[in-house]
Amino acid sequence: MSKTSVLVLFFSHTGENYNVGYIEEGNTAIIADMIADATGADKFEIVPEKDYSVDYNECIEIAQQEKRANARPAVKGDIAIEDYDVIFLGYPNWWGEVPMCVYTFIEKHDWNGKTVIPFITYEGSGMGGTDSKIAKATTGSNTLVGKGLAVQGKVAQENRTSAKKSVDNWLTGLGF
Repeated sequence: MSKTSVLVLFFSHTGENYNVGYIEEGNTAIIADMIADATGADKFEIVPEKDYSVDYNECIEIAQQEKRANARPAVKGDIAIEDYDVIFLGYPNWWGEVPMCVYTFIEKHDWNGKTVIPFITYEGSGMGGTDSKIAKATTGSNTLVGKGLAVQGKVAQENRTSAKKSVDNWLTGLGF
């Protein structure tokens, strides 16, 4: 695949995170960088207009409120996903759910004919069924459910060699 046909699209959170303390580079951003570096893909970060709190308890309270309300918080910027054939889509698994700002981005676009490959960071529940939720949300895409990558946030932060090995093995298995 040509470099211009692959995109790494992701949302990541910085500040205080469960199990790793205060971080300046988000767990999902670390994995997104590894994927983009290995594949030569373009990269785009989904950024909510209103930042989530850097305080862990405040952040989870807001995120849980958004989940209960099925909210669609506004996001900054955009990218033409029409220009890409393959989209690696990354996010943290928040209580078995995709962060609501990711849905905001997804719902602004036509996913027909795209291959969507989910990757997540987590602390306790792995993929947690979020890959199936992405498949449903990206109607018309070929979402590779069961082919996604789940990396524990603590590993992304504290053992990047291990995280990189997981990313490289996963990409090789996908044919990249």
